[in-house]
Amino acid sequence: MAQEILSVAIWEPIPEHEAAALETFHELTSIVAKKGYGRDLLYRDREHHYVFFRYWKSEDARRSAQEDPEMLRCWAKLGNEIQIVKVYETLSEVPMHM
Repeated sequence: MAQEILSVAIWEPIPEHEAAALETFHELTSIVAKKGYGRDLLYRDREHHYVFFRYWKSEDARRSAQEDPEMLRCWAKLGNEIQIVKVYETLSEVPMHM
């Protein structure tokens, strides 16, 4: 079984586009779930930054999603709704035991 791949994006909504951005993220998350690419979580801090976690099902799923027209359309919309602060494309788990 392939191991999940964690990607993280930290973003802020462009002024007066927060509701639209959240709607677009909901659409994006629905596509990811419907097509089995992975799963998403979204958090917000007190400074109004959003932290978006995507657990890709596999590298193949990520590759397919990056070429998916529905996904590309959502990311294009988000380009007008959010400002990216930082993106971590691939994070690897660090074992906590010695």
